[in-house]
Amino acid sequence: MSSNTSLAFGAGVLIGTPTGGSPLQFGTLQDVSVDFSFSVKQLMGQFQFPVAVARGAGKISGKAKFANIDGPTLNQIFFGNAPTTGQKLWSYNEGASVAAASPYTATAANAGSFDQNLGVAYAASGLQLTQVASSPAQGQYSVAAGVYTFNAADSGKAVLITYSYTQSIAGSKAVIGNKLMGVAPTFQIDFYQSNPNIAGAQWSVRLYSCISSKLGLASKLEDFTIPEMDFEAFANASNNLGEINTAI
Repeated sequence: MSSNTSLAFGAGVLIGTPTGGSPLQFGTLQDVSVDFSFSVKQLMGQFQFPVAVARGAGKISGKAKFANIDGPTLNQIFFGNAPTTGQKLWSYNEGASVAAASPYTATAANAGSFDQNLGVAYAASGLQLTQVASSPAQGQYSVAAGVYTFNAADSGKAVLITYSYTQSIAGSKAVIGNKLMGVAPTFQIDFYQSNPNIAGAQWSVRLYSCISSKLGLASKLEDFTIPEMDFEAFANASNNLGEINTAI
């Protein structure tokens, strides 16, 4: 094998470095594609085939699928936001019982950090109750600061409550703002693959300036959620787009 060729195996490693920020690795990488494409201009004469062909506009685009849903990566690479604490967590169908005596309430387990009510249902039937501002009738409820109040006719009944609450420790939060058109975070992309059978054999591509054009988050029954991100490269201040390296 010559010194300028290499074999590659597996999904490889993908790292995005936001402009002015720290490198962020796309975890549990599934696959990456980088496409170099050009428009082609043909000069035709009286014959069926062109007498000359020239390249027109060029484009470098890529796509990556990765399993790790990492807040800092999504926020800084795609949205261009600085993550903060105070992120939301969800409690889904948390079991509770309406008090048997007045005031006929049920308190969320995370009432101290309660954020927003997201629904109540009867545990026995799954029938959803209706939220009202106050004085609930049977089949209705009101909620304030994580305390749910029901009608006397629902006393002692088992219910399932769903709500969000805040957490100020591990994790991240970033508000998705409505930015002006043309504003997008830029980042460098580093992608490399290696050959596990040849020590030191690897190839890599580095794209100096990129923006992301699409982020997809799709769930599926009996499968993992695999985020998918599209990106495009453009020339940097030195009018260069990137580099391709091979080594063995």
